[in-house]
Amino acid sequence: MSDLNQQIHDIRKPLNIISMQAELIKMLAESGQNTEKLEASANKIIQNSKHCSELLQNLFESISAGQLGDKATLNEQQKSE
Repeated sequence: MSDLNQQIHDIRKPLNIISMQAELIKMLAESGQNTEKLEASANKIIQNSKHCSELLQNLFESISAGQLGDKATLNEQQKSE
């Protein structure tokens, strides 16, 4: 797996967690469930959002430093997704 594909994969995982936790919060709020579960889910969203920000910053820095290959390689990788 290329560096770019790996970094994209690494970003998708916390984004999926964020999405699932947001859905859980919505369901719990709609059903009047306990606030401890709501707080735990909110904390997971915050934690994974910060992780995504760090991953995106690393990706940006890698692109800026030219560590992900040349432009032709990047274009080819984007087409395959």
